[in-house]
Amino acid sequence: MQFIQQDGKLICKRQGETLMIEPWGKDSFRVRATMYPRLPEENWALTEPVEALKGEIEIIDDPHREGDGEIHHYEAARITNGRIAATVNRSGVICFYKDGKLFLQEHYRNYGGSITKESHCLKVVNREWTPYVGGDYRLTVRFEPNDGEKLFGMGQYQQPYMDMKGCVLELAQKNSQTTVPFAVSSLGYGFLWNNPAVGSASFGKNITVWEAACTKAMDYWVTVANTPKALLCNYTAVTGRAPMMRSDAMGFWQCKLRYRTQDEVLAVARKYHEMGIQLDVIVIDFFHWTVQGDWCFDKTYWPDPKAMVEELHSMGIKVMVSVWPSVDRRSKHFGEMAERGLLMRTERGAMQTYDYQGDCVTLDPTNPETRDYVWEKCKESYYDIGIDYFWLDNSEPDLTKYDYDNFRYYIGPAMTCSNIFPQWYSRVFYDHETALGNMQPVNLLRSGWAGSQKYGNVLWSGDVPSTWESLRDQLAAGLNIGLAGIPWWNTDIGGFMEGNVYDPEFKELLARWYEWAVFQPIMRLHGDREPFTIPALDDRDWGGGYLHTGQDNEMWSYGEEMERIMRKGYDLRKSLKPYLEKIYREAHENGSPLMRAMFYEFPEDPHCWELSDQYMFGPDYLVAPVLTPGAVSREVYLPAGSWQDIRTGETLEGGRVITADAPIDSIPVFKKLA
Repeated sequence: MQFIQQDGKLICKRQGETLMIEPWGKDSFRVRATMYPRLPEENWALTEPVEALKGEIEIIDDPHREGDGEIHHYEAARITNGRIAATVNRSGVICFYKDGKLFLQEHYRNYGGSITKESHCLKVVNREWTPYVGGDYRLTVRFEPNDGEKLFGMGQYQQPYMDMKGCVLELAQKNSQTTVPFAVSSLGYGFLWNNPAVGSASFGKNITVWEAACTKAMDYWVTVANTPKALLCNYTAVTGRAPMMRSDAMGFWQCKLRYRTQDEVLAVARKYHEMGIQLDVIVIDFFHWTVQGDWCFDKTYWPDPKAMVEELHSMGIKVMVSVWPSVDRRSKHFGEMAERGLLMRTERGAMQTYDYQGDCVTLDPTNPETRDYVWEKCKESYYDIGIDYFWLDNSEPDLTKYDYDNFRYYIGPAMTCSNIFPQWYSRVFYDHETALGNMQPVNLLRSGWAGSQKYGNVLWSGDVPSTWESLRDQLAAGLNIGLAGIPWWNTDIGGFMEGNVYDPEFKELLARWYEWAVFQPIMRLHGDREPFTIPALDDRDWGGGYLHTGQDNEMWSYGEEMERIMRKGYDLRKSLKPYLEKIYREAHENGSPLMRAMFYEFPEDPHCWELSDQYMFGPDYLVAPVLTPGAVSREVYLPAGSWQDIRTGETLEGGRVITADAPIDSIPVFKKLA
């Protein structure tokens, strides 16, 4: 093993591998390695400028130096940056320390000893590079587990578990699955897998394994702090923080699948206006266009979209339109985009990536020419007539089949970079809008990656079913994606699929979902409501049959009792406006999510680390959603201090579990008094 000090960085070379550990932000390291002659230049999620720090480096000549309580046996080099230190032994095994205490170490079971004096015959190494013939490497990085450790974050996965310990996670973007590979540990460290390759993360009881299916380099970032809040502050300092959310987007958003005509949109907006309910945003969903990739209104059903937008603006309503990344072969733009190389490429077989309602190929947002081209078309059709926001749907992207080895982007094979697609897709709009002076873009996306928070992205949890199980999963997803650095998040109220408007059981679910959404960052009523009995407007062939529209999905669509419940929730949301502005500003200034796991605000309370069915909305409100059918009460844990039931005004002392009433028109919410 050869050790080199270079500008405060520790470089280690062994058996063709170059390893670099360097200070990267407060109490943090970036760790990279490659089997190529030099490290790649990409910073991936680490986009923010950081102070140029030089690590304190010690290189030890004696390979048999004994441990002294801080230095492991066979340690050969050490680098320190504030409270964090890393050591590398002569087998290349890395150990990390916080204030001198070991918290993370690579897993190594091979001849010659590892971090202890023992040798092993298993031939399992810490960093395993498996070469592809004529290409890059499959990378496997192994770490020792920590007994009793809890791990949170990692984005959004459809499961009820908040604690990721024991979970195996696919590192790939799919509808309702968002990979944001940043983990927060109960031991006081954060770990970012700074690699957009398709892969996996396994947090086993016996071993932790990160895998990149195809890559040129290992790249991760690790930080230490005393609290989850401080960890998120460190993390967002190097990956970026959300801009300040627009004040006029913090209220109620109206959406359904799908408003088919200009008249339908205006009729809904006018009725809300007559009722005295202020819509902040109304959403025009998919197939308002001619074919996918035309990115314009179909004049048959939207004869004067500019006049429509002007009328909506006169009522104080912002307008959002859906933009898909798929380009139909029938699109007027397909030929030019294909010729100029602005679309994803297939390595073999037909040039097709998407087949819903058309024969389509997905655009390639990693190509700067593609971003300019798509923005030019959307600016002309939408932005220039006053459209305020963009719904960037299918932003994983959705693919006919996830054959990553068959796709290629401008920046490389899909296997090496697919997870960054939604981030570049959002920048089609964010970069161009900010260049025009709009410093508060708001884009709704179905996916994101590490650092997506800085590009004006509101993530939602995807096309999830209208079930109680799904409701429970969305709560875990929302809390974990916040811990992965993405504060702007929401769900389709009531779920997207399988909700029958005539079913009393669905109405109960919808009521509970809606009451919870009052305390989500964005409150958006959306869904594809059944039964599908509304006739088509015409008989156009959308690649296999006409497109349906779901049943009505407005506040008044479910009967008088549901309208009363929704109006009550709307009034509560409206009263929270000053508080919403406060916690959105916190997200902008220090990276804190709006929806916070209980331990985020009460890290010293061991019980809060066990809770996954209640949370803090900002620092002041404890929210306990109703997650089971038929419930009229539920248990709530109140941490130490005084709490006020916002419904009754009753003051309760914390440090205990209570049983709180939960009638059909409200969920338990408590305000922290002291």
